[in-house]
Amino acid sequence: MQVVHERCCGLDVHKKKVVGCVITPEIKEIRTFGTMTDDLESLIKWILGHECTHVAMESTGVFWKPIFNLLEDRDLEALVVNAQHIKQVPGRKTDVRDAEWIADLLRHGLLKGSYIPDRNQRELRELVRYRKSLVRERANEVNRLQKVLEGANIKLASVASDVVGVSGRAILTELIGGKMDESRLKEIVKGRLRNKTAELKRALHGVVRPHQQMMLAVQLRHIDHLDELIEEVSAEIEQRMRPLTKISGESRRYLELASGRRN
Repeated sequence: MQVVHERCCGLDVHKKKVVGCVITPEIKEIRTFGTMTDDLESLIKWILGHECTHVAMESTGVFWKPIFNLLEDRDLEALVVNAQHIKQVPGRKTDVRDAEWIADLLRHGLLKGSYIPDRNQRELRELVRYRKSLVRERANEVNRLQKVLEGANIKLASVASDVVGVSGRAILTELIGGKMDESRLKEIVKGRLRNKTAELKRALHGVVRPHQQMMLAVQLRHIDHLDELIEEVSAEIEQRMRPLTKISGESRRYLELASGRRN
């Protein structure tokens, strides 16, 4: 079979170890490395020492990422290959190690790498996913807050569309302080809720126990903290997107919504 890459390396990547196999016209060598940064730097040095031009590894979990970043820094051609694709290639012997099999397939040009975005795109994607998880956590905390209100028979969510909006927070502050004065509702609430004071009075007629007051206060602080984190991550995303394309009004509104900047 024709050799496509004369000097190549196959990597079998695990959580705590990386098994590498270098194949060159002179030798075939297999070594095992740890996954700490100094171990991975030794791995890269070993690969460069054999003057390898191409490296392939299985795309299992996230363990390939730090290795790929180091290979990218050294301008080495790196392929991240789907493990299922490797298994479907016929001809493997039972006593051949995974790293050796990957290296052999790579040497003969039988591997197709998965699409890996460039570093800027990978970092932006990581930030967007993290922001998404923060927004999801914020929604979960709001739901927990609503359950506490329901436990006190406070039906604020039945009247106000957003229990942690400007008006909702003002009402929650009163409930937490144990000084809810229904006669002051028109002064507290904003916007369209001012026309629903009669409904609000009925909705707020419940019994908030001291432990529920404490829970509501903690949950509001948690939501505020999440808002700050979402705002910080959103600002970083917006800054990174600016050189790529001008953010449209719709995209900007999405970022603001994700950041929790709502009235």
